[in-house]
Amino acid sequence: MFYATADRDRTKLPRDPFKAIVAPRPIGWISTRALDGRVNLAPYSFFNGFCSVPPIVGFSSEGWKDSASFAKESGEFVANLATFDLRGPMNETSAPFARGDNEFARAGLTMAECRLVAAPRVAESPAALECKVVDVVEIKSVSGAWSGAALTLGEVVAFHIDDEFLVDGRFDTARAHSLARCGYQDYAAVEKVFALARPKGGGDGVA
Repeated sequence: MFYATADRDRTKLPRDPFKAIVAPRPIGWISTRALDGRVNLAPYSFFNGFCSVPPIVGFSSEGWKDSASFAKESGEFVANLATFDLRGPMNETSAPFARGDNEFARAGLTMAECRLVAAPRVAESPAALECKVVDVVEIKSVSGAWSGAALTLGEVVAFHIDDEFLVDGRFDTARAHSLARCGYQDYAAVEKVFALARPKGGGDGVA
């Protein structure tokens, strides 16, 4: 099958395959605090790491929703780890609440203080990344028009990790049962991991 996005031929595929093919995607459960004190918490599956030194993560918001607006305004955000055990509250915080409504309270979650940013973190989450905004990119289409999406990039300045999920100094992703988005309304939870050593290769070592 050939499917051109410009055609939008629903007779071939009634549902857009993009989010199902670009999957699984880690979920950035983003918490922010506006300068006036309002708090927001929302999950973003357009989330990932983009650099290791310094550690950079980013989330893309389709429209200037509270998370993107508050992060741009305050220059800070927290990326909380969404897990299988927290799937219910995570999903609850995706609802379209009124602007500035506190999703922590709505989902029965506990706000915990961070050390280096003013935004709260999810106390129940096994890991949280305190982030300082380094860039906000308005994503454009090939035509040059703004897509309506904004990518917020933040440098991780501190980590909060539950000791229960540290094994020999390493974070145990499988034990945490980290959640990922798989398109449509489908999710996956990490239950097993395996290791592959990077091959040495040859030549001058430049890839």
